[in-house]
Amino acid sequence: MSTMAPMSAEDEGVRWLDAEEQAMWRHLLTAESRIEEELDRDLQTRNGIGLVEFGILVALSEAPGMRMRMRMLADSVIVSKSRLSHQITRLERVGYVRREPCEEDRRGFWAILTDDGLAALREAAKGHVARVRERVFDRLTREQVRQLAGIMRILEDGGAPAGRTED
Repeated sequence: MSTMAPMSAEDEGVRWLDAEEQAMWRHLLTAESRIEEELDRDLQTRNGIGLVEFGILVALSEAPGMRMRMRMLADSVIVSKSRLSHQITRLERVGYVRREPCEEDRRGFWAILTDDGLAALREAAKGHVARVRERVFDRLTREQVRQLAGIMRILEDGGAPAGRTED
């Protein structure tokens, strides 16, 4: 694989990815996309909920009182407020979540996990964790899991670049 050459005079200052970086970047994007797609399809098939909906149920189950402000929930599951609203509406229809107005802020709403939602989450989690283990953790050594966790924390944080040395 060759590295991308500058496309125009204005591109001269761009630090293009070298072949190794480009390959790693593409592997990262492909792996994330495939894993997410497989887990979503598996949850849909087994439990009738998608990966985002599963994430919403998990976040609510872990929150104090199994309730979260909609704004905080959107940040927690990393979706837009409009997508969250759509997903919450769907989860309300099946009885897994209910919305209540926030007393402190009349514009805000709470999303609250119902007993049926908690039961659905517990059932879905059994197959989901088995699929995650099969798709990710069973393919890695314990040391690789530790290394990848450290790398992902750095990338998730978005902090200053590491002092990388060239090989």
